[in-house]
Amino acid sequence: MTVPIPRAPSWATVAHVNTWLHTRFLPRSLPIVATIHHAIHHKDACAYKDSLQAAYHRWWIAPNERRILRRAHQVVAVSRFVANSTRHSLLDIPMHTIYNGIDTEQFRPNKHQLSKHFRLLFVGSWKPLKGVDLLAPIMRKLGSNFLLHYTGGPLAKKDKAHMPPNMIDIGRLPIDKVIAVMQSADALLFPSRSEGFGLVAVEAMACGLPVIAARNASLSEVVADGKTGVLCQPDDVEAFVSAARSMATNTAQHTTLAQAGRLRALEQFSETAMVDAYMHLYHSTQTNSNEAL
Repeated sequence: MTVPIPRAPSWATVAHVNTWLHTRFLPRSLPIVATIHHAIHHKDACAYKDSLQAAYHRWWIAPNERRILRRAHQVVAVSRFVANSTRHSLLDIPMHTIYNGIDTEQFRPNKHQLSKHFRLLFVGSWKPLKGVDLLAPIMRKLGSNFLLHYTGGPLAKKDKAHMPPNMIDIGRLPIDKVIAVMQSADALLFPSRSEGFGLVAVEAMACGLPVIAARNASLSEVVADGKTGVLCQPDDVEAFVSAARSMATNTAQHTTLAQAGRLRALEQFSETAMVDAYMHLYHSTQTNSNEAL
């Protein structure tokens, strides 16, 4: 028994797909816009895969993505980093960069005073690729004047014996709770080793949080170093510690970073900006397709 190929509805003029969709399900009658959201074939991500993940990505995902990329009339990457990684590891073709957008009315600041403890926040999957092994050393050096709330959940249990008391597990949270903890935090601590886009950093900036992140992958595109946060050398515990202490002791700097981050999220990473860019691309794709007939 085979899965039937879906027919495109009569009103559709462009099909927008992600690169993990099997080519069997691409509508043959419509021009294709394909978006690639990740850089899982990049060496930084490959270093943290187990053997099954590596085999799945190499022998199933990558060949399918190459077929999608060849079939697509237009290809979009969610960051310049993803575009460069795709050209290097999959297929060297022209592509557009359209950043992911967020609801900046939902992710927005909520005024609060800096407390006695500088409140750091980590939001992300609990895995080494996200730099979670760096959190305990960072917080141990920062000491009792700093608190870190982190989304650990069951996967973090094995690491808790080695955590200092200023780390608090808030578990896996629904989106409304994530927004609430962002609005009550003072800065995002995000030592991730590889990100296709860095959505959490954008959401934090929209909530008025300065971001302390690793200077790698797409995070260098999302966070304006020294303007909306601080970018640190990857895996450099002392650099993350220094950045957090600087923010905690310099209220004026913290305020400036927070305001600039909110403005950057509004101007570059809003849903409106993303939708406008895609609508322009859809129209040009449809026009070019019609002219080719």
